Amino acid sequence: MALTPKFREFEIQMIDWKRIEELRAEVGEEDFTEVASIFLEEVDETVARIRNDQNPNSLEQDLHFLKGSSLNLGFTAFSSLCYEGEIAARRGDFALIDLPKLFETYTHSRAEFLKNVVI
Repeated sequence: MALTPKFREFEIQMIDWKRIEELRAEVGEEDFTEVASIFLEEVDETVARIRNDQNPNSLEQDLHFLKGSSLNLGFTAFSSLCYEGEIAARRGDFALIDLPKLFETYTHSRAEFLKNVVI
């Protein structure tokens, strides 16, 4: 049984394209490309670490990092799952964390992002 945040009354879209355009406008095209590249690199590393070593002692911190980073770049569905996982990890309810769904959502979000954004 997955946790469902109380604020979620609607289906969350995978990518918030408006947020991406806002970020691009805030930092400029050149810096956006750098921000997006760094984001993907750091998230790829963190996801790989979680896949390879599901350490309960660092899972809450890793999910918190992923939640914030992904929300900043508009990965809303992934961020929501990270939030749910972070709360479950904080409570010690590791069985409620659906890591396969989290990994799958990141993979699909990343592909959708790269299909539509040139970096």
